[in-house]
Amino acid sequence: MNAPLVFITGASSGIGQAMALEFYRQGWRLALVARRADAIESWAQEQKLDTGRYAVYAADVAQVASIVAAGQSCIASQGLPDMVIANAGVGYGMDGSQLEDIDSFAAMLQVNNIGMAATFQPFIAAMKQRGTGKLVGIASVAAIRGLKGHGAYCASKSAVVAYCESLRLDLYNSGVQVTTLLPGYVATPLTSKNSYGMPFMLSAAEFAARSYRFLAGKSSYGVIPWQMGVVAKVLRLLPNPVYDAIFAKRGTKKRQSEGGGQ
Repeated sequence: MNAPLVFITGASSGIGQAMALEFYRQGWRLALVARRADAIESWAQEQKLDTGRYAVYAADVAQVASIVAAGQSCIASQGLPDMVIANAGVGYGMDGSQLEDIDSFAAMLQVNNIGMAATFQPFIAAMKQRGTGKLVGIASVAAIRGLKGHGAYCASKSAVVAYCESLRLDLYNSGVQVTTLLPGYVATPLTSKNSYGMPFMLSAAEFAARSYRFLAGKSSYGVIPWQMGVVAKVLRLLPNPVYDAIFAKRGTKKRQSEGGGQ
């Protein structure tokens, strides 16, 4: 019997790469997707991964045809995955008064939201027919409330939460699970550009280990680390005037034109 198969986008760095290594160590086969396929291959060789247990697919989640083709290729060459993790994403600041940032906003939605839906699409019907499978959307605690200078990012991650919840209802009683995972702060190339405090930060490896344990269960929604989940719930309950007074002073992500994002 073949080992289970996980399909992971954004696997060339950060959270995606750390999750790939964790799943591999737990005995899974890997279908790894990124624009930089050569970067994944170099990393896999450095980690001495068994070439029979992974495959690399070069694809751009911002291009629907590209990521759908990667999913179809995975099914054809490795079989239908047991789990699909839509991890690929970008994040940078936004100034709504700047016209160029509206274009940046649209580009972010294309990756973080349309790209996620397109990642799942090739697998949904086949998983329903099989009666098993898990689709995982990587959101963020930034989905909980708007943050100063983060309008595009917060909106895109809120949309991840809402889309996954809707898809979960669409697939109710089909045997296909839909899970939304909200990371707090994780030490990655993306967060390294942030100039503000990031409490309860985890290494990418620790986040991946906790995520694996969480995804082995049946919960449909989770925040890692749990402390950020508590903080998020408290923030959600704060009256707007109190929330505004506290967070209007917070630092912001760099805008795309300032070198923000990945």
